[in-house]
Amino acid sequence: MSEIQRSHVGKRLSEVAVHQGVLYLAGQVPSDVTQDMTGQTRQVLASVDALLAEHGSEKSRILSCQIFLTDMSQVAAMNEVWDAWVTPGHTPPRATVGATLASPEKLIEVVIVAAAG
Repeated sequence: MSEIQRSHVGKRLSEVAVHQGVLYLAGQVPSDVTQDMTGQTRQVLASVDALLAEHGSEKSRILSCQIFLTDMSQVAAMNEVWDAWVTPGHTPPRATVGATLASPEKLIEVVIVAAAG
């Protein structure tokens, strides 16, 4: 049986679990909630980049992405940042849904599954 590795393990969650060459990232949220959707999206995608790099992977290896927005009227602002960030020719399967997040100041949460490097 393959071992499951976890990193950034906390009381409530691990930021990453790795199993059989697949990285499972916890929902990434912004740390500076004073920013608008554009700023919060940039923060979240930077967190994704950092976690993937830490585990020898990168954004072109994303297998699946789920994006949760508190206000679907802001999807265009999020998509503008996403389109500039995503690797052309390697756009992953993605779902974008409206949701109530744990903290009302957070406008976006992103969950990623990626192939390890």
